[in-house]
Amino acid sequence: MNKPVTQRELGANEGAAAIRARYRRDDSPTPPVWNETLDLLLAHRSVRAYLPESVPASVVETMVAAAQSASTSSNLQVWSVVAVEDEVRKSRLADLAGNQQHIRDAPLFLLWLADLSRLDNIGKDQGRDAAALPFLEMFLTAAVDAALAAQNGLVALESLGYGGVYIGGIRNKPEEVAAELDLPPGTFAVFGMAVGRPDPAKAGGVRPRLGQGAVLHREQYAWNDAQREAVATYDEKFRDFQKECGLPEQGWIRQALSRVRGPESLSGRDRLSEVLRKLGFGLK
Repeated sequence: MNKPVTQRELGANEGAAAIRARYRRDDSPTPPVWNETLDLLLAHRSVRAYLPESVPASVVETMVAAAQSASTSSNLQVWSVVAVEDEVRKSRLADLAGNQQHIRDAPLFLLWLADLSRLDNIGKDQGRDAAALPFLEMFLTAAVDAALAAQNGLVALESLGYGGVYIGGIRNKPEEVAAELDLPPGTFAVFGMAVGRPDPAKAGGVRPRLGQGAVLHREQYAWNDAQREAVATYDEKFRDFQKECGLPEQGWIRQALSRVRGPESLSGRDRLSEVLRKLGFGLK
């Protein structure tokens, strides 16, 4: 379970154990030093079961302060977040996101927005052009800003003893989500995040990740035997994790390729470029 950060001594051996738990590989890297920040980051896991208690406004506001402390391209800050606690609205959003029950169960549901509307409004108020906003670069900037802010926010929540899970399914029906949240043109819910105090009786394990041989490239990109080995080993480790969790033991390769097999596997998101234009993004 994600725990609040406390002041205590942490050793490199503890760090090595945390990294090995993430990769499940004997050749996992050994950190030169270890600290509470690394300990919190390496302990991350998605939380889908929550205790029946609300998230105080002070926690939400502290989380937003952490989110706003993330890097932002050119200090444009082209993101916003909508905090939803109303049970009926959460239920409707859960339906739109593929009927995900943990959205209903979470006391707080956050919608992280790519938000070009604010700059557009500022330009109009100041009588200044904002003619760069309809370009694809600006949408990408806003989506990246939202992701950076959200991850900072989630880490802050975990440091305070809360947990969460990202909800990509909020992109399944973006027009309906925009209507539910009364979003103006030029805003888009990039993803959701269900948040609450983790239920210790239903704590999940640390999900293993691809070995660094698959993701770390030095000087130039390469697809080679080292990458293939990392993928094959991970497929085996992930199958073990699925077995421990009582999930179908299909491994990572089959699961990942099934997810990208064709437009029909995207749960309606194959329409995103069309929908984004309808929502006010030029994507030039």
